[in-house]
Parts: sequence; C-alpha cells; structure tokens
Amino acid sequence: MSYMALYRKFRPVEFGDVKGQDHIVTTLKNQIKADRIGHAYLFCGTRGTGKTTVAKIFAKAVNCENPEDGNPCGKCAACRSIAAGTSMNVIEIDAASNNGVDNIREIREEVAYSPTEGKYKVYIIDEVHMLSIGAFNALLKTLEEPPSYVIFILATTEVHKIPVTILSRCQRYDFRRITANVIADRLRELTDKEGVQTEEKALRYIAKAADGSMRDALSLLDQCIAFYLDQELTYDHVLDVLGAVDTEVYSRLLRLTVAQDLPGVMEQIEELVAQGRELSQFVTDFTWYLRNLLLLKSSDHMEDVLDVSTENLRRLQEEAKLMEADTLMRYIRIFSELGGQIRYASQKRVLVEVAFIKLCRPAMETNTDVILDRIRILEQQLEESLSEIAAGGGMYQRQAPQYEADQSKTPEAPPPAPEALPEDVQDVVKNWHRVTGRLHPLLRTYLKDARLKALGGNKLGIIAATPTGEAFLREEAHIREIRNVILQDTGKEMEILIACAQNDPHADVGAIDIEQLIHTKIEYEDE
Repeated sequence: MSYMALYRKFRPVEFGDVKGQDHIVTTLKNQIKADRIGHAYLFCGTRGTGKTTVAKIFAKAVNCENPEDGNPCGKCAACRSIAAGTSMNVIEIDAASNNGVDNIREIREEVAYSPTEGKYKVYIIDEVHMLSIGAFNALLKTLEEPPSYVIFILATTEVHKIPVTILSRCQRYDFRRITANVIADRLRELTDKEGVQTEEKALRYIAKAADGSMRDALSLLDQCIAFYLDQELTYDHVLDVLGAVDTEVYSRLLRLTVAQDLPGVMEQIEELVAQGRELSQFVTDFTWYLRNLLLLKSSDHMEDVLDVSTENLRRLQEEAKLMEADTLMRYIRIFSELGGQIRYASQKRVLVEVAFIKLCRPAMETNTDVILDRIRILEQQLEESLSEIAAGGGMYQRQAPQYEADQSKTPEAPPPAPEALPEDVQDVVKNWHRVTGRLHPLLRTYLKDARLKALGGNKLGIIAATPTGEAFLREEAHIREIRNVILQDTGKEMEILIACAQNDPHADVGAIDIEQLIHTKIEYEDE
C-alpha cells in the first residue's frame, strides 16, 4: 500500500479528536443529542483548522444508527460507508471547480429525492465563496426552505465574499487558529504513535511555523521526518529543512545593528545566504523577534505571553534594555514593509541588506519616526566629545582674563603662530581623527562625508559631498573652529579652503576619504 500523508492518516474520526475548536464541537454535539439540527451551517476560518473534517464528522453523526454522546459510533453501515466515501447521503462539492449556475441547479433537482438510507442528505460545499453570483442566487431559495431531510454545510476561508442573503440563512461557526501549544501536543502524540524520536524544541518550532493550521503542521512534520528518515528529529534538523534561522542569529544581528556595525551585519547576512536560509522566512521570524522585544519593553509582565524558552527570555530581557521603544517600533515598521515586498522580489538579499542599512544609518531615512533616533545619535556623539574634552584637561574651558596690576596698559597681543609647512598639512591629514574628535558633533557629521586634499604650502582643502554641506562648512565660525583645533594640535597656522565635489577647483589633486581616515591608518604622500 502506498504511503499516506500524516494529515490524512490521522484525520479526526469523531468530535473528541478535533483539537482547538471546543466551542464548535460542544455546540454541534448538543444539537445532535437534543435533536435540534439546523438546515444550513456556515463554517468559516483559516486553512487547516478543521472545517471540512468537522463537517464530515457531523454528517456521520446525524446519520449514525447508534450515536454515542453526540459522536458517530464508527461501526454501523452508515458510518462505514461515509468514512469510505461511498455513501449516497453525503455529497462533497468543490465550489472552486463547480461554481456555475448549472452545478447548483443539479443540487436543486437532487434534493427533491429523499435519502435511500439514513436520515439526512448532507451537502458539503467547500470554498463556497468561489461560487458565481448567479450560482449564489440559484442556491438561495433551496437554502432558505430545503426539505426536512437535507442539511447544507458551507465551508469557506473568505467569508467576506459571501452575499449577506446567504449569511442570514446559515448558522455561522468561526473556526479559530489553533494555538502553538495545542498543535505541539498533537504532534507529540502522533510522533509517539509513529515511533519517531523528536526533540521538544523541534516540535514547538514546527507548531509555531504552522501559523495556527494543524494541517500545515502535519505537512511540515511529514517533510522533516522524510528528510531525516530513521534519525532523531532535532531542532537543527527542522531549521535546515524549513530554511529557518536560529534565534541566536537574530540576537547577534540585533546587537550588531544597535552598535551600528554595518560591516558585521553584512557578514552575518552573507553567512545566512551561504547556508541557504530562506530570506522570506527570515524576515517574518525577525519581525516576530522584534515584536517580542517590544512587548517586554512595554510591560514587566509579558513572560507568560511570549512562547519562548527561559534561556531565550533572559536574552530578550537583556536586549530590551539596550533599545528604546520608539526605535523598536521603527525597526518593526521597516521589516513589516519588507515582508510585503520580499515575497515577489527577484533580489531578496538586496532588499534585506537595504533594510539593515536603514536601521544602522537613520540619517538616510526621511520618515518622522526616525528623528528621535537621529537626535539620540547626535546626543551620544556630543557626550563622547564632552568626555574627550574632560579627559584632555579641559582644553576648551574658557580662562578668566588675567589682568595685571596696572589695567590702564593695553595687554600685548600674543605673537602670531608660524605658518604650517606641507609636512604639517600631511601630518594633519594622516591624523584627521584627532581633529574631528574635538569638533562639535554637528560639524563632525557634515565632515564625515567630505574628502581631504593637501593643496601645497599651508593649505588644507576640504571637499564637501553636497552643496548644503559646502554652505555649512563655509561659515566663518565653522572654519575658525577647525583652524583653532588644528592650531592647538600642531602649533601651526593653516589655511582652510572649502569646496564642493560638484565644482571642485582642485579636481586634479588626489583626495582622501575622511570616513576611511577615522577607521584605518592612512599612508599619504604628496604628489
């Protein structure tokens, strides 16, 4: 006999086997026991939650010769024929492929004939929202006043597409998404029956990945078991089969992002791609990771809400303290937008990398929620500058003017500093980080994208990236601040020339990237 998929092999055969839909099962069993059976039911809910399964059990129960507490006995002729799919009393119709008026007219003609065996003829119309408007109109009259021996069960995943005239004639039952705990318990029960050794952590991940669908969970479990046949199914095995990522990777990525370590983030993404991880699933899971952080940040009593291990919870609590709530909300916004774009994208990796660049470089974004992050970065830079100033012995502290006893005399002006030599200019270029580290944070920000040029003599050229940056750096106060810091550092007077990259008058002179100077040692030679 050919292999039967787990979701077919373990399909519930009585109401007690249905998991996560107790509110519906109890109501239907009470109707059967009290003989208060309706003529039309509407089962709606997401995929894999048991709509068709409950409909078949209900069809068996109403026709069962010996029902037991509202459940079908499973032994009588009616139960056996319905389970085998040979009963003339239970008619399953797929509305996706039988959605025309003629198909519904055939039903209207058939309901005129009473069942040959059993009490009821049960019509199960799956994906009923696929019916055409004409077909709905043809069904309307029959649905309103069917013969006493006919029951209609309509199943759909998109209830909003069904006309209100149909809705008003049915008893509506909403099938809920099944919780991860219920799915995990069911998977554990089935793997024990199948004799498959599994890690608890692996089953919980499959249950979470199923997104409330028991059928999806069983299909994923089937896939994982087949890949690692005759082996224990571990958490790492599940991640490999589903192309998912371990939570430690999310933690590492988040910490790199908070530290604005963009090269480190890119290396981590490269590693994920090299391992063959599915980036769409990665985006979804990372969004949930951020959501858990936001919940912990918002309240002190969210431990019971989060379905994570004690170890992961401790790590989440540490990371929640590293970030502000508004920053987390910005991260979630960016990744939620990415989740909608990446599904149909041809270059998924590029979209993921751009998203992380946005997180690491808030200045590149124009949304209003990024302003707080940009201010926070400037405040951090200002604090670093003040710390450096304090460590340098109060270099910028204003000194109270010292007056001699005879104040009638005009104090002598300090002797002018000697002009810088070309070697001095080259030395300043090599050690530019010593200059920028003592400048105002806002001035440092505009200098970050600029380039340096040694123009001969005592001239230092600063080439701004944009006209806006050029205008800002050209202000006399800013030039004076740069010149004074250089003077204090070298004891030499240096002429500062500002230009824009778009109209650089010294385009033939080689330039140095300031951002590289900050992070790497530069060997500079004057041409």
